[in-house]
Amino acid sequence: MIAAGDTAPDFTLPDQDGEEVTLSALRGETVVLYFYPRANTPGCTTQACGIRDHEADYRDAGVRVLGVSPDPVPKVKRFHDKRSLGFTLLADEDHAVCDAYGVWAEKSLYGRKYWGALRSTFIIAPDGTVERVFPKVSPKTHDEVVLGALRELAARA
Repeated sequence: MIAAGDTAPDFTLPDQDGEEVTLSALRGETVVLYFYPRANTPGCTTQACGIRDHEADYRDAGVRVLGVSPDPVPKVKRFHDKRSLGFTLLADEDHAVCDAYGVWAEKSLYGRKYWGALRSTFIIAPDGTVERVFPKVSPKTHDEVVLGALRELAARA
């Protein structure tokens, strides 16, 4: 997994509407980049709806939120629309971006092994460096942790 201080790997992925989003095009903005395993699952829904419900807090912090999953665009679109998410979701169907960030890993559920995205969040500074990394973040406390870190970073600026 990439670490704080590393340059965030650049990428271009389709969003929920099939429009390309390139990370380096967002230079000058702080980006909260979060990876989630699968759209419309309980934990992923809790996490996404938490971000939606704290949209004003993220906006006040001056950040752009991007969610990334290995789901295809149509599934990401259904999730985005069903939950009325006001932020961008990206489809990393070949998991290349998950690989680049070190969040594509072997997982186990009820003894069954499979590969998937680890729930992780990265705060990327306006210059493209990774400010903070939150591996294995809890969907229930995600916003509290990330918004707290954003407040701390703003206080140091």
